[in-house]
Amino acid sequence: MRTVRRHRRHHRGTAPRSAVLRTPGGLSVRVAPRSAVVLLLLTSNALAVGVLLVGTGDYPLGPAEVLRTLAGHGSAAEEFIVRDLRLPRLLVALLVGVALGLAGAVFQAVSRNPLGSPDIIGFTEGTAAGALVAIVLLQGSSAVVAVGAVGGGVLTGLAVYLLAWRRGIHGYRLVLVGIGAAALLGGVRHYLLTQADLVDAARAVIWMTGSLEGRDWSQVWPLLAACAVLVPVVLSQGRPLRMLEMGDDAARSLGVAAERTRVVVMGGAVLLTAAATAAAGPIAFVALTAPQLARRLTRADGPQLLPAAAMGALLMVAADLAAQHAFGERRLPVGVLTGVLGGGYLLWLLWTERRAGRV
Repeated sequence: MRTVRRHRRHHRGTAPRSAVLRTPGGLSVRVAPRSAVVLLLLTSNALAVGVLLVGTGDYPLGPAEVLRTLAGHGSAAEEFIVRDLRLPRLLVALLVGVALGLAGAVFQAVSRNPLGSPDIIGFTEGTAAGALVAIVLLQGSSAVVAVGAVGGGVLTGLAVYLLAWRRGIHGYRLVLVGIGAAALLGGVRHYLLTQADLVDAARAVIWMTGSLEGRDWSQVWPLLAACAVLVPVVLSQGRPLRMLEMGDDAARSLGVAAERTRVVVMGGAVLLTAAATAAAGPIAFVALTAPQLARRLTRADGPQLLPAAAMGALLMVAADLAAQHAFGERRLPVGVLTGVLGGGYLLWLLWTERRAGRV
């Protein structure tokens, strides 16, 4: 692989360079060095925090012990604690963060609005409503609840897309329709809770909190399979998605099939959100904050899909680690901590958008 030419772009007074790399097979890939460095740092930090997370618990392990055990040189007790009890929780956290970060970047790019995330425009509420139907009306197992969550997310995504479509998708129309859908589904969710018996209601409330507690390999494999299929599909649409941010007319003039691209990326993002929610419950605001933080770090135009995914993974493992340590012996579900911090970020974002005259 060799560099064939360099490009310079101006963004907010900076001039980040990008290099086009061409493989022997003729495939060309544009790489921005700053974005690549940010991606590497986010990924390495997420893995480092993950090692600390695996060592956390009633049987604490140091980073060296965790790495030695992962390499297959730990004692029988360490192997059981690390591989069977704590590693699945870490993998679910990383995969949920990747899925939500990538989905948030897609929705914000399609809507061309920083508020366009699954939390705000109803898709998380749809998955929660689908899961509650499975819990309250069907008394389903964990597998049935996961299927209900995915089904609810997909149906919500389809409904929001159809209601927002009018000779194409307009960003603010998508956000407004999504907010209305979220309000409606929130009412459905509360109604289902009033109809549940005490056991099912307690189970539903625990699920809706959003937690990584008790996650095992049965949650890892379906989520890993979903990410293995959907993440490459979404990433393959990175260039057309970047063109869509300039508007449909500009994208079509550059040869982009605007509606097809939008359907593919939104479908992938909805499924990623549903799979993540099915595995860990509704995790608030990761999809909203991860793409924005990634874009501020890279200082680059476009959706920044890979950095957003890495930022989502880092936010999830860091939030889970903080939820276990920041409040003494009272361990919080990770969804509580992300909700509190994400709510503060949302208020700050609305304030900055208002100062800029965009809301």
